[in-house]
Amino acid sequence: MRRADSLCIAVAAAALLAAPAAAQTPDTAAVRGVTLAEAVRLAEEVQPRVVQAEGALRNADARIRTARGAYLPSLSLSTRASQSYSGVQSSRTDPNTGLPVTGSTSGSVSTSLNASVDLFTGFRRGAETRAARATSEAAEASLVDARFQQALATTNQFFDALAARQLLAVREQSVRRAEQQLAVSVNRLAAGSATRSDSLRSRVTLGTAQLQLLQAQAQLADAEANLGRLVGAQVRVRALDDSTFYQRNDVIDTAAVRRDAEARAPQVRAARADVVAAAAGVRSARAAYWPSLTLSGDVGLSGSKSNNYDFYDNRGVSLALSWPIFNRWQREQNIASQEVQADIAEAQAGETARLVTASVTGQLAELEAARARIGITTLSVTAATEDLRVQQERYRLGASTIVDILTSQEALNQAEVDAVNARFDYLRAKAQIEALIGRSL
Repeated sequence: MRRADSLCIAVAAAALLAAPAAAQTPDTAAVRGVTLAEAVRLAEEVQPRVVQAEGALRNADARIRTARGAYLPSLSLSTRASQSYSGVQSSRTDPNTGLPVTGSTSGSVSTSLNASVDLFTGFRRGAETRAARATSEAAEASLVDARFQQALATTNQFFDALAARQLLAVREQSVRRAEQQLAVSVNRLAAGSATRSDSLRSRVTLGTAQLQLLQAQAQLADAEANLGRLVGAQVRVRALDDSTFYQRNDVIDTAAVRRDAEARAPQVRAARADVVAAAAGVRSARAAYWPSLTLSGDVGLSGSKSNNYDFYDNRGVSLALSWPIFNRWQREQNIASQEVQADIAEAQAGETARLVTASVTGQLAELEAARARIGITTLSVTAATEDLRVQQERYRLGASTIVDILTSQEALNQAEVDAVNARFDYLRAKAQIEALIGRSL
């Protein structure tokens, strides 16, 4: 009876070992693969954040041209031609001549060329030019920041896809170890050297490993689909591994990183340029207290049918002075609004600098912690692998229980997962620092 039970368990175990094959072979292959550099480049071309920042820079450059153009005269050309007819609804005679009155036609042609230039605007044009240049600098810094932030988002998603694939390999390996242990337990049960509990515990461990494998497959599909979305693809995209990812810098000059964060971080540069633009806006608003002086001139030709279209030329020049003495405190309101904007911009610049500095400090600490975790998890994987080998040999000799084997298997599985996570935590922290300071480490 005991041998029959053992045979049934062996047959059931064989069926269970074959069952995971279908669960482990979903369509996990991505349609295409990209390197990290390709993913970053493709994301910059399609993601709205970068496209919007590029458009803001173009608008800022156009504003500079407009501000400089205020120093140039304006020129306009106009022409006009008309033809009119007037008639009578019924026949009548002129009382003076006795002749019948008929309709009449008239025509005229005119053309003119006008030019005007502002001679003095109360220093408004200079302030607007400085504001336009500062806005352009802010837009350029914002574009750099948008590219680095988009590169950070793409890099994180790329590493998510790469880590998911490595974790999938870890889960596949854990399933194979659980299958092997279940086979050993079944064989020993059939031979009468193990209890039924050993095979049942092994089967539970295999089921847990299979569930973890299914979860890893779903996580990989999600990560690769989101990577495809970022690079403009409608299909899953596979992240191609590169050995250079795992070359860690032994020494990072943290003082230089902090100096770069304070001086050249894109967010800080953009905030400081906004302060300059806001200050120029205040000066532009104060220009309303000054008079404006405009020189204009025009030349034209005109003729009509009544003089057989003999053209007469017209010339004129004028010098206009405009000085609003009192406009019901509208100037003061505009100045107050601009000063408020300047105060807000200055406060935001200070907060941005502090935020970047704090973020860099935190990410540097995370980078060092991740570096330490890599060393610890690497040693843990080595120790767990050796521990499992020892426990398997002891179990074979009957000096160890199935609980010891399964505990060692779980410890090795977790150590391998921790090692993968530690590697990518380091890479993500490094990418975060690069995005903050605007350069590669």
